[in-house]
Amino acid sequence: MKALFGEEAVTRDITVRVSVSYLPEQSEPNRGRWFWAYHIRIENGSHQAVQLLTRHWIITDGRGMRHTVEGEGVVGEQPMIAPGSSYDYVSGCPLATPTGSMQGSYEMVGADGMTFDVAIPKFALRAPAVAE
Repeated sequence: MKALFGEEAVTRDITVRVSVSYLPEQSEPNRGRWFWAYHIRIENGSHQAVQLLTRHWIITDGRGMRHTVEGEGVVGEQPMIAPGSSYDYVSGCPLATPTGSMQGSYEMVGADGMTFDVAIPKFALRAPAVAE
């Protein structure tokens, strides 16, 4: 699993795994636009069903400029994730710099009615041609 998903975070038996890919075909570096796709897998290792209610992202570009994104659900859904199952989705992020990072959290509600935040691990956005 680690080969596909480079980063992971675990909160209250909910694991969030992230894989990121630079998309050169959707990027235009000469116009100051770089684009990445990220694949998220949310695994429910708890004993109760959970529902993803909201997302909170902090996106930081290579100049240190931070942008916050908040909203209901992910990719138009507020998935219910049964114990022992997982939910996957893919989304994208454009930046005006060839490097950056993303991190955040999901607000979840358990079958017991209690809400809690689940960490999304910090992951790098890096265009391949960028030297360290």
